Amino acid sequence: MSAEVLQDPNPYRPVIQFSIHADNKVGRLNELIGLLSVHEVHVMALSILDTTDSSIIRLIVDYPEEAQNLLVEHNFSYVQSGLIAVEIEDESLLKTVTSALVQAEINIHYVYPFLIRPRGRYALALSLEDNELAAETLQRHQIKVIGQNDIAR
Repeated sequence: MSAEVLQDPNPYRPVIQFSIHADNKVGRLNELIGLLSVHEVHVMALSILDTTDSSIIRLIVDYPEEAQNLLVEHNFSYVQSGLIAVEIEDESLLKTVTSALVQAEINIHYVYPFLIRPRGRYALALSLEDNELAAETLQRHQIKVIGQNDIAR
């Protein structure tokens, strides 16, 4: 996804996910988290897909523009993409989310939870087949879809 996602003037901005390719070596995740932390970019959601030789670190931060600059400056290989994020009050709404997506025949690629969320609400990041249709579908089912502006500190 291009930098256009980060510069969208609309009030709703999709949640930006960075998928960072990392060699499987001790301390690589710590190095990344430390870099972001020193520059006051907070990790809001985190998921790691591990293989024998490398990992994909998926993360969502509160300030993606700053994170993007740091990743480029420090030569991290990454891809950014827009995700759907939903706010849920408790785990019982997970069934509502998945049922709504099944009814609309929207494929779920993967899901992971937010670590922290302003206003104390739980949130899920969802990688889906069709973000626009998914957002409309979830909102019709009274599920709050949140954007990047909702997770900034």
